[in-house]
Amino acid sequence: MRKLLYPVLLVALYTSGCYYSTIKKKDKTVPATKVDSAAQPLSAVPKAEFEHYYNTAAAFYENVLEKSHFSGEFLVAKKGEVIFEKYAGHAHIGTEDAITADSPLHLASVSKTFTAMATLKLWEEGKLDIHDEVSKYLIGFPYKGVTIKTLLNHRSGLPNYVHVMEQLGWSRNKIVYNTDVLQFLVQNKKRLQVAAPDRSFHYCNTNYALLALIIEKVSGIPYPQFIYENFFAPIGMTNSYVFTMADSARSLPSYNYKNKQEQFTFLDAVYGDKNVYSTVRDLLKWESALSYGNMFKPETLDSAYTGYSHEKKGIKNYGLGWRMLEYPNKDKIIYHNGWWHGNNTVFARLIQDSATVIILGNRYNRNIYQAKKLFNAFGDYETDEDTDE
Repeated sequence: MRKLLYPVLLVALYTSGCYYSTIKKKDKTVPATKVDSAAQPLSAVPKAEFEHYYNTAAAFYENVLEKSHFSGEFLVAKKGEVIFEKYAGHAHIGTEDAITADSPLHLASVSKTFTAMATLKLWEEGKLDIHDEVSKYLIGFPYKGVTIKTLLNHRSGLPNYVHVMEQLGWSRNKIVYNTDVLQFLVQNKKRLQVAAPDRSFHYCNTNYALLALIIEKVSGIPYPQFIYENFFAPIGMTNSYVFTMADSARSLPSYNYKNKQEQFTFLDAVYGDKNVYSTVRDLLKWESALSYGNMFKPETLDSAYTGYSHEKKGIKNYGLGWRMLEYPNKDKIIYHNGWWHGNNTVFARLIQDSATVIILGNRYNRNIYQAKKLFNAFGDYETDEDTDE
């Protein structure tokens, strides 16, 4: 198995209680503190391991991200303990408004992990059954055989609203909301190409836009409120929120690779499939709650982390809201990538090795998806397969 071959960089200042990221002049120097969680493991990362992980992450940042003019947030952790973190670029390019640890960036499809776990939470509580057909919860939904589970694992056969709505006449001048996605599916049933459910994997944002509606129907509260009350608030994700039009003034923009700001489009108000804004530190709290807390029953997490699509050979699969790499030795990497406009994101969880890699960008940069090069620092992982969004 190939190991990462990077030059050894300066080792972080490492003590029993505090260590610091080395940040260049234009970047912000921040203390790399442990995640504040009652469920956090007490064991510290041994010094030699810490130095190895730190040097690998620092080299990755310098050779892969910094050289591609990365703008965003980067964090690597082991057992919930921050090993390396970096904040580069600007929240508003062309200004002195630097990205910091408190700058929420659009997670794009990493948002799906929250939608999936919200659905599974309602399942645990007996408020819905993932094996039920969608029509039980969304009145008028006309596609038989499509269950909540096939929405979660992208096996519904439904078309992607991102592509078909404009093709079938939706005006770019009219903002699309989740209810519009549902009504479009109802009204255009005869015009849409829909595959038979549970026959194959087809990644589709429509699935998660509908799941957000189901969460609202079952819980009786708006999706953003449900995510806040059940996840953000109890976990302490103080810099996270679900975007609605009311957040237009505070949401940070994204940029293309030429530093031109991406403009708001008619598809940008739908949530569930995207539109969670967060930080790398908040996402580490999310990871700690999932891995070390008691927010979910073990059997629920097992269902989420089981692959349901085996049509193609290889280690890639998709669970219930999570992408995964399943290795012959039974090791798993549970992750999700994202892309929307100029935001590229990676949230990778090396379950057996208790390691986490999080990269959030606000300037289009496909090098972010090379995060897989870091995996071998923590274990013996084959990462030749593409893990792009």
